[in-house]
Amino acid sequence: MSKFWSPFVRDLEPYVPGEQPKMSRLVKLNTNEHPLGPSPRVIEAIRDAADERLRLYPDPDASELKDAIAAYYRLKPSQVFLGNGSDEVLAHLFLGLFKQDRPILFPDITYSFYKVYCGLYGIDYQTVPLNDDLAIDLADYQRPNGGLIFPNPNAPTGQPLSLDAIARVAEANPDSVVVVDEAYVDFGADTAIALVDRYANLLVVQTLSKSRALAGIRVGFAIGHEGLIEGLERVKNSFNSYPLDRLAIAAGRAAFEDEAWFQQGRKLVIDERESLSAVLNGLGFQVLPSAANFLFARHPDHSGADLALALRERGIIVRHFGKPERIQDYLRITIGRPEQNRELVQALGDILS
Repeated sequence: MSKFWSPFVRDLEPYVPGEQPKMSRLVKLNTNEHPLGPSPRVIEAIRDAADERLRLYPDPDASELKDAIAAYYRLKPSQVFLGNGSDEVLAHLFLGLFKQDRPILFPDITYSFYKVYCGLYGIDYQTVPLNDDLAIDLADYQRPNGGLIFPNPNAPTGQPLSLDAIARVAEANPDSVVVVDEAYVDFGADTAIALVDRYANLLVVQTLSKSRALAGIRVGFAIGHEGLIEGLERVKNSFNSYPLDRLAIAAGRAAFEDEAWFQQGRKLVIDERESLSAVLNGLGFQVLPSAANFLFARHPDHSGADLALALRERGIIVRHFGKPERIQDYLRITIGRPEQNRELVQALGDILS
């Protein structure tokens, strides 16, 4: 602890990201990265952008990428907001939209960065417990609030929500911003982008880190009514006018232009997820239904901590949260390449026997 810290820094509880170990041979299934590399067109676009123009500042509006995203979803560029990863987009919306007189609401078991942003910005919040099936029930959110945020599918549980349920909660909260965090939506859920023209209070956040395999580039975006986007732009331009560099803009645009690669990657993950889920069930695991690029599973006869440690000893890492108590025996297992998934299954078979 430094004597030079501002007083509020002492009480902050920062987000703890998934481990990025330096082990030489590793089956890494802990941070939900895409099992394939990015589109070859993305690599080519980065190479083309890496020239003498790097001496110049990038376009502060990243207009080429905004235009590409707007065209992809058949919206206007003025409905698109861009940030340095979806975490930065979330940070701006927490400050710009959620700092209200009433507490915001989000699930009790969900992306842990939500609580971190509330601590950073001094935002009051209440958590809404998942139901007995560890699923979000949006009917439980019918209470006074300063805004709502929930992932679809939820993380770390992977379970999706219907568009009808999201529409109902947006309609029931006309004076609050409803944010749908869709980091994993492309692996099996329906995007709420289809609803943004109907509900002026609905904001959808996505990332290129998961389904487009660009976790190392850092591109996130939000889509919503122009009034919401303008608020985010005001925050962004009071913090960092140039959040996306030239390489990120070029990479993001190329990722949206290569639909064939995107669909190929989605299919691989979905097929492997369903196959791995069936095998884990056969090994005695209880596996939650997932629409994400990971599975959330527990074995009734083994603790999650013991299984995670035994896998690590075999060079395989998965995510074990430990808290809260309700999920302490669950493992979050990223869907890897087919050969990685086979190694995982072999190791689990050895451990359980």
